[in-house]
Amino acid sequence: MTEPTHDEAHGGALGQRLNWLRAAVLGANDGIVSTAGLVVGVAGATDDRSALLTAGLAGLLAGSMSMAAGEYVSVSTQRDSERAALALERRELREEPEAELEELTGLLEQRGMSREVAREAAEQLTERDALRAHARVELGIDPDELTNPWHAAWASFLSFTVGALLPLLAIVLPPPGLRLAVTVVSVLAALALTGWSSARLGAAKPRPAIVRNAVGGALAMGVTYAAGALLGAVGV
Repeated sequence: MTEPTHDEAHGGALGQRLNWLRAAVLGANDGIVSTAGLVVGVAGATDDRSALLTAGLAGLLAGSMSMAAGEYVSVSTQRDSERAALALERRELREEPEAELEELTGLLEQRGMSREVAREAAEQLTERDALRAHARVELGIDPDELTNPWHAAWASFLSFTVGALLPLLAIVLPPPGLRLAVTVVSVLAALALTGWSSARLGAAKPRPAIVRNAVGGALAMGVTYAAGALLGAVGV
C-alpha cells in the first residue's frame, strides 16, 4: 500500500504546483491589461511623462495590493474550511471508529477495489494514520500541506506587479512620439505569451487563448484611449 499512497501525494503536489503557476500567469495577465488600459487612457489625454508615471504607479500599487488582499481573504477562508473539516473528521474518528472504517472501505470500493481488498486497505491505512487516510480519500486534503494565505497573497502581489511593470515602462521610457506604439506592441506580445502559457498549463490549444487575450487587451486599450482622448479634448 506504500507505493500508491506515494503516487497519490506526488500527483496532488504536481496539481498544486500547476494551480500556483496558473494563478501566477493570470495575475500577470491582470497586471498587464489593467495597467495598460490605465496608462493608455491617460496617454490619450496627455503626453506628460510625470502624469503617465504617476497614473501607472498608482494603478500598479492599487492593483497589486487589491490582488494580494483578495487572495489572502479567499485562501484564508479555504484554509479555515479545511481545518474545520479535519477537526470534524478527527472527532468522528474518536467517537465512531467503526463507522469511519466502514466509510473508508466504501470510498475505496467506489475507486474500483473489491470489497475484500478495500476492507483490508482501509484497515491498514487506519492503523497507519486514520486521519491522514480519511483526509486524503474522503476530503481530498493533505493535512501536511494546507493552503497558505500568505503564499497566495505574495504570489498574487508579485505576479501582478511583474505584469504591470511592462506597460508602465513601455509608456514612460520611449520618446513621446513612440510611446503609444511601443506600449501597444509590447502589451499585445506579452498577452500572447500569457495566453500561450495558460493554455499550455491547461493542456489546451494555445491559439484560442492567445486570440482572446490579444483581442481583450486591444479592446481595453482602445476604449480607455478613446475615453482619455475625449476627456483631453474637452479639457476635463
